[in-house]
Amino acid sequence: MILPEYNLVYAYFTIMLTIRFARVGKVNKAQYKIVLQEKTVAPGGRHIEILGSYDPHSKQAVLKEEKIKYWISKGAQLSDTVHNLFSSKGLIMEKKRVVKMPKIKTQNNTEEKQNDTEKLEEAKVEEAPVVETKPEEVKVEEPPKTE
Repeated sequence: MILPEYNLVYAYFTIMLTIRFARVGKVNKAQYKIVLQEKTVAPGGRHIEILGSYDPHSKQAVLKEEKIKYWISKGAQLSDTVHNLFSSKGLIMEKKRVVKMPKIKTQNNTEEKQNDTEKLEEAKVEEAPVVETKPEEVKVEEPPKTE
């Protein structure tokens, strides 16, 4: 099967390719296909080629190493997780990338935020100086009394 050259200029635009995971499998039993896709396509959408599979439960990966190296040499970018998988399997010789997970809000975090806001309010009250102003006394002249 002859594949078209996807790294060339196509209709005045360069097509950006990425190697990423596409989730397959049942609920609570995830498995991933390692696919080559255009960068703008959704991860579960149309793919150009399947380059392997990964089972995160058994940590078993089936990789088509020759195809992966070919597409990397053609300029395909790796997602962070796929990059870390390939570096742990010895397919690429680069350090792992740091993948940051978003912080999960817990009760402790919300209590700390409430305490912080209370401290800020107290600081605002302490910072604001209270200046007492005396009302000016206005003398009103009484008209002379006539009898």
